[in-house]
Amino acid sequence: MVNGKKDRTLTTGSIALGLLWFAVPMILGNLLQQFYNIADTLIVGQFLGAKALAAVGSAYTLMVFLTSVLLGLCMGSGAIFSLQYGAGDREALKRSTFVSLVLIGFVTLVLNVSVFVWIDPILRLLHVPENVYPLMRDYLWVIFWGIGFTFIYNYYASLLRAIGNSVVPLWFLGVAVVLNIVLDLLFILGCDWGVKGAAWATVVAQGVSGTGLCVYTVWKFPEFRIRREDMCMKWQTVKEIAVYSSLTCVQQSVMNFGILMVQGLINSFGVAVMAAFAAAVKIDSFAYMPVQDFGNAFSTFIAQNFGAGQMKRIRDGIRVAVISATLFCIFISLVVFGFARPLMLIFVPAHETEIISIGIQYLRIEGAFYCGIGCLFLLYGFYRGIRKPGMSVVLTVISLGTRVALAYTLSAIPAVGVAGIWWSIPIGWFLADVVGVWYYRKGIYIRIYGKVR
Repeated sequence: MVNGKKDRTLTTGSIALGLLWFAVPMILGNLLQQFYNIADTLIVGQFLGAKALAAVGSAYTLMVFLTSVLLGLCMGSGAIFSLQYGAGDREALKRSTFVSLVLIGFVTLVLNVSVFVWIDPILRLLHVPENVYPLMRDYLWVIFWGIGFTFIYNYYASLLRAIGNSVVPLWFLGVAVVLNIVLDLLFILGCDWGVKGAAWATVVAQGVSGTGLCVYTVWKFPEFRIRREDMCMKWQTVKEIAVYSSLTCVQQSVMNFGILMVQGLINSFGVAVMAAFAAAVKIDSFAYMPVQDFGNAFSTFIAQNFGAGQMKRIRDGIRVAVISATLFCIFISLVVFGFARPLMLIFVPAHETEIISIGIQYLRIEGAFYCGIGCLFLLYGFYRGIRKPGMSVVLTVISLGTRVALAYTLSAIPAVGVAGIWWSIPIGWFLADVVGVWYYRKGIYIRIYGKVR
């Protein structure tokens, strides 16, 4: 029982409907979360110009990398919560919540202090042009104050999703997004604070969503309140949380570190390419975000059923997930490829023809191959759910390693240029997919379809 109510679980009932009802709030929530940076990009691009857009866009890539560390830790802990919840071990679940809160909170503090201390070396490492540097530094100095709120929100969102509640985090994000947009308009247009205004709008919105979700969870679910008897760092629990969370963290951070390295290469091509990438990557993220969240929901489904020993249900769930993700990816690829120009015009004024042209090229190359990233997200979720998060790290290294190596190699060829960076992305996806499916057939298949170890 949770708070006197019947527990929500993905171990019984219709698989398709269960996955759908659990995934949809997560999808809507992360689509709303994209509005944090979408609002900044839209208003900054339309009212502050190309340099400001380039600064905010490059800062976004850096922040995605930094927050991916915390997101990975929270996702790893969430997978442990789901396994324990599926197995019905409530005492272990309570111990894990305390240990993970302490460990991830400490990492958050260290990360937050570090980025303030190393902000200038980080910007130099990213090869930020001199005419963009001051704007990007101003934006980051403010946005870094929201890192703690990012941890609080993602921690409690992972906890609630692990017990089957994906709706409440959505409501708090919805409030935050509306507040973010209102404050963007107020601080940028009304107060004339420039890029700092966009940053403060995001920080305040993050603070509202994170603090609000924390208070709600503690108030509504008294069994998750930290009691004196829960405040013990048992080695077995610490080890399990640390190993699982760190591997998921590595997977997330490696993925975004690779993107950060590519961002440095993109910056070397000048402001037009930076601005085009800043706008196009928002569209790109928005397009495949639903299948990414479906992969996270799939991971919770797999973990709960793996903890409960429901192998037949896992087999059926794999089939449902693959069909659903493939159909969605085909649809979204057609939309992005066909409407690349109108989508770019949302963020970039029509007279910026060079920026628009570069952005269209990016969207049409990458947008044609979303099935590759869709399959990869399912593989990530599957391996996390069956207690093999290390395999997710391997697939991420393959995908991003290929992407970074090819991006630097192909873009150096004069006849290819910046298009080589765009082509490196789907190539990396598909190579990782091949390895992930091969390992599944060779090492995991017998556990799901035959004898269970």
